[in-house]
Amino acid sequence: MDNTGLTDGKTTLGELKTRVMAFAEERDWQQFHAPKNLSMALAAEAGELMEHFLWDTPEASRIKVLEDATRRQKIEEELADVVIYALQFSNMAGMDLAASIERKMAQNAAKYPVEKARGRSAKYNEL
Repeated sequence: MDNTGLTDGKTTLGELKTRVMAFAEERDWQQFHAPKNLSMALAAEAGELMEHFLWDTPEASRIKVLEDATRRQKIEEELADVVIYALQFSNMAGMDLAASIERKMAQNAAKYPVEKARGRSAKYNEL
């Protein structure tokens, strides 16, 4: 897969999903990509991402991401794995991820109205 020129600002979610699917198809991996397996792989990769911040203070975690280039690269790789598995999950389950995100953001906006949630980390039922 050639990744030259891919950026958040010009690459669509659909393009990413197509590339992820093509990568799996070239390797005949769809046979292993049941929702159960992809959800487990997604959780495992999220755990690997979290491992980079284990025992850190919030401030130290920001430094790792912003100032330490070596660690940042490893963190970016783990985050990419998380997103790749999420994209492949949506591919294999036939889900429109953009539409799902839009619906969920609308639900979150209703649960966390700006006037109650701004600057607060409380759960919606505690606002």
